[in-house]
Amino acid sequence: MATSKESGKSASSSGGSAQKSGSGSGSGPAKRGFAAMDQNQQREIASKGGQAAHQKGTAHEFDSEEARRAGQKGGEAVSRNRAHMADIGRKGGESRQSASRAAAAKSGGNRQGGKEE
Repeated sequence: MATSKESGKSASSSGGSAQKSGSGSGSGPAKRGFAAMDQNQQREIASKGGQAAHQKGTAHEFDSEEARRAGQKGGEAVSRNRAHMADIGRKGGESRQSASRAAAAKSGGNRQGGKEE
């Protein structure tokens, strides 16, 4: 009798995992509700919500000073991540370096700005 219980448990647990792995692309659970709608439907519903909030008088509108403070706060939060800032700087340097290499290739490869040996 122990084998029938074990086989019953494994069958039910494998059936449950088969359902999870069979749904979607395997990158997570299947989208449901608002997330499952296409973008146009989502925009229509969100727009109605925003319009209703404005009509009710409960919608929040940023003034320029409040928007400036919010942007500053976000910038400070991002700049605390030193690894992220280093990555941004590295990418900028790579971009600038590749641009200067392309310009040098067009001008004959001389990077000294006209001084030829």
